[in-house]
Amino acid sequence: MEMCWSAGSACVNGLQLHWEETGPARGEPLLLLMGLGGQLIHWPDALAADLVQRGFRVIRFDNRDSGLSGTADRGVTFSVARDWLRSRFGKSTRANYTLHDMAADSVGLLDTLGIERAHLVGASMGGMIAQIAAGTHPRRVKSLTSIMSSTNHPKLPSARFDVLLRMAGLGSRPKTREQVIQRSVQMLRRVGSPGFHTPIEYRMRLAGRAYDRAFRPDGHARQTHAILATGSFESLLPNIVAPTQVIHGLSDPLLRPACGRRSAHLIRGAKLELIPGMGHDLAPALMPRWAELVAANAARA
Repeated sequence: MEMCWSAGSACVNGLQLHWEETGPARGEPLLLLMGLGGQLIHWPDALAADLVQRGFRVIRFDNRDSGLSGTADRGVTFSVARDWLRSRFGKSTRANYTLHDMAADSVGLLDTLGIERAHLVGASMGGMIAQIAAGTHPRRVKSLTSIMSSTNHPKLPSARFDVLLRMAGLGSRPKTREQVIQRSVQMLRRVGSPGFHTPIEYRMRLAGRAYDRAFRPDGHARQTHAILATGSFESLLPNIVAPTQVIHGLSDPLLRPACGRRSAHLIRGAKLELIPGMGHDLAPALMPRWAELVAANAARA
């Protein structure tokens, strides 16, 4: 489904953030926060269309270091493999930025758009960012939906071993457009939803569109390192006052179901929806379920 989006760019925390919005101008503002390495186009238009029909003003944006948004390289060198090990032992590490900075980006974007309060919906890393934003700026968040995400605590279960190896980026880097697309599709096959089939043609088309729009492997690496450098943010979660819905897949091999359960346990009054057959992707067949849960949670506000 093709949607009509208006677009703009905003200077937030010294960086240009590219954003798009659709839906009624007087609708309830709803901000979508994308996951690691993703771009705003990775949010399925079908989800946005469903939310617009429910009366929301839907806003999506490219995180720093992704898509058409600014580069956030502060000159800090790092090793993802080394600092992953450090993070598992709860040790701190220097980074170009952390998820706290990215949460400040989301709140800063709301400021620029003149939005006092918004519903936040985050997927994976975007769910972590949304949780931090709701914990540090509780009065700015009307409702919170955290999808296939985590509290980033080092004691939570690791990803399945084959997924962990793939995430480590071992071996030669893809150099051509075709190689990048194939690597993306292969990764999604590993982490995708076994109960919600996504055609390979859809995955290849979206991966090609993302490559043509912005291929930024260095930004992906810095975002990965930001997650490691952030560590656990569980101390913030009791501050959240917004109605919260946690959605997680029982077949998620990247962020295990225990990660979603942990968020729901620590956020006061949170509802937990565990979906059989859902993995770690934005499968089009899941979008009606997600939209229904997001809207029901927003209604609690």
